[in-house]
Amino acid sequence: MANHALKHVFHDMQAKTVDSISPDSLMVVLLSKKVIGEYDYSRLCQVSASGDRCRALLSLLHLSSHPQTFVLLRLALLDEYSSFVDEIDDSLTSPIFQRQQIHCCADQGQYK
Repeated sequence: MANHALKHVFHDMQAKTVDSISPDSLMVVLLSKKVIGEYDYSRLCQVSASGDRCRALLSLLHLSSHPQTFVLLRLALLDEYSSFVDEIDDSLTSPIFQRQQIHCCADQGQYK
């Protein structure tokens, strides 16, 4: 459930992520972990504006089938963006987010 929950948090925080994060070092880490491929990496590198590149990366990650995409993204953020990771973690533990996850999982039949 950690990857699924993180995916929702990153979706909710997309605007802040795009405004706050330079995606270049993240792209290198995600390439090395095989979350993104060489072709996608090359395409992302051609996007000149950092915010647009970050937005394109997040869009690509939301389509990823890698089972640990957002766990690895969170880990890649730790070194340079530890305060941002703290915000992510706070979001995961907020009562509102917890209730949303329970309702979401119940709607999907994961809790019976």
